[in-house]
Amino acid sequence: MTVAARIRRLTLRNFRNYHDAALVLDRHAIVLVGPNGAGKTNVLEAISFLMPGRGLRYATLEEVAFSEGDGSWAVAAEVEGPFGLATLGTGIDPATDEAKTAARRARIDREPVTSAAAFADHLRLLWLTPAMDGLFTGPAADRRRFLDRLVLALQPEHAARVSALERALRSRNRLLEQARPDDHWLDAVEHETAELAVAVAAARAETVQILGSRLAARADPLFPAAEIALDGWMEGLALTRPAVELEDRYRVVLKENRALDAAAGRTRDGPHLTDLKVTYAAKGIAAHDASTGEQKALLLGLVLANADIIRELTGHAPVLLLDEVMAHLDPARRITLFDHLERLGSQIWMSGADPAAFNDFAVRAQIITIVAGKISPMTG
Repeated sequence: MTVAARIRRLTLRNFRNYHDAALVLDRHAIVLVGPNGAGKTNVLEAISFLMPGRGLRYATLEEVAFSEGDGSWAVAAEVEGPFGLATLGTGIDPATDEAKTAARRARIDREPVTSAAAFADHLRLLWLTPAMDGLFTGPAADRRRFLDRLVLALQPEHAARVSALERALRSRNRLLEQARPDDHWLDAVEHETAELAVAVAAARAETVQILGSRLAARADPLFPAAEIALDGWMEGLALTRPAVELEDRYRVVLKENRALDAAAGRTRDGPHLTDLKVTYAAKGIAAHDASTGEQKALLLGLVLANADIIRELTGHAPVLLLDEVMAHLDPARRITLFDHLERLGSQIWMSGADPAAFNDFAVRAQIITIVAGKISPMTG
């Protein structure tokens, strides 16, 4: 049986432009409307911190703090999910002279947990933002982050592995900067790097394989099918070769490339450079050559397909955060999107400056008006 998590209450303290705010929700669809800059996206960003990572804007922990506060912030949500009601909370404490960097805290029902990865038992999240409109034409790093979020919704531990891989690569690069680096230290760092790299590559490859099969089966012409693939040798072998074999192979690559990597100032081979390739299947063209509207439809199709997979594989219908999603959708695609979202069964959060864009959805949604960081009484 599929369980659709619902956020029943959301509270923000010292988050972005909200000193203190609370929302009580009673619908499976929530629409935030208001002028640009009012704080609609800030609400969605706050929710996005209820999973591992840096949220939908990829912000640092310090960047989201209220500008006139003490540097602390907190987000809490009462969630009705597969284990009944649970209160999830995260944030950082006020800055101190002793602590130069903020440590993020996570709690479930006011009890500390090791990280926000524990929230996945109660809540899964996916999102789409205007910043992602250039996903197919931007740098490969953006597509890797997008892919890692899709993986993360299925495998909550993926964020920790990606972070650990990034730290291991930085350690290797620092060692290579030395005039005469210690070979024993390099061997140790490269041993760890290879284990993490293969784990990250395998998680990505598995997700792309599952997602690719789902996309190929899509029959909705308004959200066209995409073909997806990973441009990386490790991902290409991750599902057919033993992990130990790939780890040994990558360690050889790292060792042989030490001199060239030292000269380049970076590690020039590995899953940290992998790209996600997306093709508009019906036209047989790369997604970056499609029109703006087609790119938006392809991107939505990817997110919706991943939401379907999460629902089927985990039994959790993920909460979707769709920021300004109507911007490049014609009326037919809007109606199709609304219908698909209802069938999915997820709680949906949408935002937009133009209330008219949600006319076909308004009777099914809870409408919340936001003006200059102030949340109006709710209507629905």
